[in-house]
Amino acid sequence: MNKHLKKLIIALAITGASSAAHAADNASTTKTLSVYTTAKDTNLRLSQGDSLTLQPAQQAPETDTAIFINPQKQYQTFMGIGGAITDASAETYAKLSNKKKAELLNAYYDKKDGIGYSLLRTTIHSSDFASRSHTYIKEGDRTLKTFDIAPDKKHRIPMIKQAIKAAGGAITTYASPWSAPAFMKDTNNMLQGGKLLPEYRDAWANYYVKFIQAYEKAGIPIWGLTVQNEPMAKQTWESMIFTADEERDFLKNYLGPTLKKAGMGDKKIIVWDHNRDLIVHRANTIMSDPEAAQYVWGIGFHWYETWTGGKPMYNNVAEVAKAYPNVNLLLTEATVEKFNAERYHYWPNAERYGDSIINDFNAGAVAWTDWNILLDHTGGPNHAGNFCFAPIHADTNGELIYTPTYYYLGHFSKFIRPDAKRVSAAASRSSLQVTAFINTDNTLATVVMNSNDTPVNYRLYIGDKETTVTIPAHAMQTLVY
Repeated sequence: MNKHLKKLIIALAITGASSAAHAADNASTTKTLSVYTTAKDTNLRLSQGDSLTLQPAQQAPETDTAIFINPQKQYQTFMGIGGAITDASAETYAKLSNKKKAELLNAYYDKKDGIGYSLLRTTIHSSDFASRSHTYIKEGDRTLKTFDIAPDKKHRIPMIKQAIKAAGGAITTYASPWSAPAFMKDTNNMLQGGKLLPEYRDAWANYYVKFIQAYEKAGIPIWGLTVQNEPMAKQTWESMIFTADEERDFLKNYLGPTLKKAGMGDKKIIVWDHNRDLIVHRANTIMSDPEAAQYVWGIGFHWYETWTGGKPMYNNVAEVAKAYPNVNLLLTEATVEKFNAERYHYWPNAERYGDSIINDFNAGAVAWTDWNILLDHTGGPNHAGNFCFAPIHADTNGELIYTPTYYYLGHFSKFIRPDAKRVSAAASRSSLQVTAFINTDNTLATVVMNSNDTPVNYRLYIGDKETTVTIPAHAMQTLVY
């Protein structure tokens, strides 16, 4: 067994005791909580420390650092955290030994010994993360008579089915297209952007239906889909442009009615699926049209607006949440680009995840989906040379490399479970970041991140109780109460 996973299993072996501890709490005025920590330059990886005792709260002095949790003030319902199984992930997975395959799936999907992923994204035919481009039809087949998901049956579909099994038999799965087939576009090219030709809008809408039917026939239930991955990006790989008006009109005149006619009106549709920078305009354009808005379950976003070195635009997510409180917001893709094997354990990569997840949830997001769950030692395979990081990589010997990002993700996905409610959480100093959720079993999970070079002592207030906690430098903690 991989030494990192073994540590994780040992550290979390007593997680199941949390519910029993909570029951005992009800009979006592003294409360206890468990602290799990991952920290740079230590062996701590989702490691449980000593239990802490909560006592009646006292007024915090102005000079103290404090975190305040109010479980009575509740916000959005948590849907889940997960990652994408792409062709690249599946091709890399296929090369692993059976022992390593089982280790990987347990590491991600097992609720007890792993980090309990509950979401899964995949692609409608190919994206850049594949050894080659492909579609499901013969070029020029506008009737879709040749539709066949055979390219996915070799690696991707078997891996997804095994992931579903590892997750306990069910996982929320959604899909995204990167481009329509070349002949359907004004550029006659799946790569380099281009737009869907008007005469193929109906055929392209039916393509989604065919995909859902084929995957469900293969034993993979499809919960929902996004209209288009990154609709404003002209990429060197599979990409296609939809302006806000074009996406609105395609949704209301073609995709929405086509799914409904096919008996798939219950499939969730997510619009935008691009960066936070233009999310407000896209939301306003689509949601202001009742005919289009009736089909929208959620608005997806990515984090790549920060590639120029600017700050993440979390306020835009919060603005959409305030403007459209009945629409679900979720991050649908994030990854650290420009892969370099020397930076497998580069801690700022993990802290970028922690910063985004905390802020996106505090802004109103209900879910967060990472990009590839597994890549090889090159950060691929990727037919466009767009090599990136994943939380876990496979080296040339078929060994699994667990990056700090894997553990930072686990601080959320393992302890915050679907249908949890976000609760009020705030820090008295900007040195710490925090979010908190109360699960359906009434356990409270508070996640705290310290991205500074020194440890921080802080007073944790939960309602009218408090305790004192120390978080190491460059560390993530989950406090389970």
